[in-house]
Amino acid sequence: MAIIGSGPAGLMAAARLRKIGYDVAIFEALHKPGGVMVYGIPEFRLPRRVLEAYIDYVKKLGVEIKVDHVVGRTVTIGELLKNYDAILIATGAGTPKFLKVPGESLNGIYSANEFLIRINLMKAYKFPDYDTPIKVGRKVVVIGGGNTAMDVARIALRLGADVTVVYRRTEREMPARREEVENAKEEGVKFMLLTQPIEFLGDERGWVRRVKCIKMRLGEPDESGRRRPIPIPGSEFEIEADTVVIAIGAEVNPLIQMTTPGLKTDRKGRIIVDSEGRTSLRRVYAAGDVTTGEGTVIEALMEALKAVQTIDKDLSEKP
Repeated sequence: MAIIGSGPAGLMAAARLRKIGYDVAIFEALHKPGGVMVYGIPEFRLPRRVLEAYIDYVKKLGVEIKVDHVVGRTVTIGELLKNYDAILIATGAGTPKFLKVPGESLNGIYSANEFLIRINLMKAYKFPDYDTPIKVGRKVVVIGGGNTAMDVARIALRLGADVTVVYRRTEREMPARREEVENAKEEGVKFMLLTQPIEFLGDERGWVRRVKCIKMRLGEPDESGRRRPIPIPGSEFEIEADTVVIAIGAEVNPLIQMTTPGLKTDRKGRIIVDSEGRTSLRRVYAAGDVTTGEGTVIEALMEALKAVQTIDKDLSEKP
């Protein structure tokens, strides 16, 4: 049995399948297992010793974890099917979204994904012991209102920055959990609501220095059920920033889908599965954010458990 991805869904599925009696190998693209739990969730929310203890437990069960294996490049789904009875794709949703506004390519502007990987996984905060490059300036602007935006803001605050979260709706519409917002406020994170960045302005060396924004008002609810933000003409203004982190969500990485003929996806690139986790290809299953889009760790675990039951049923031909 091969599992692609060592995040919450992949690790849970591996442990359960190994307990049932299957030989399991996990293929992980990064140099360390754990997925979003190791690169995306900061230490103060998920202590590393807890995660490392669980990964050690999974290894002791007999699960083989192959790091630095980018499925779709290092090896393909078709090649894996020649050596494994079944495959579970649990690669999550780790491709960042961007605003697509002028100046977004200036130095000092990060996606939340890159920022968190450099800090959490590559230990940029331990310079000079680790020489991972990152710039956390005096004025940090975090764009977005989800849990990831709160994590980024609180990390930047711990690194000594003055941090402002910019969000285009009101606090009531923020997708972040209430306690995450309150914790950020208590620690000193500032919030600039009903505000939308429309351009990034830099200096002569190509480093971001200001964010041009426009004020918003709320209109009728959109497809998400939240009131739609509408720009207010003539309300443009600028705020100072020497580091910007864009935390407006993530999408599914399309690499496996692009290199696997016959694997059906929806218009957003998410792998289509039936109610039990089966994909359009025989012996190939999928679970977690790669099928649903961004979700919580708990949701990914539940999807993984459902897929494990299906895999066991199909491979053992149980009714």
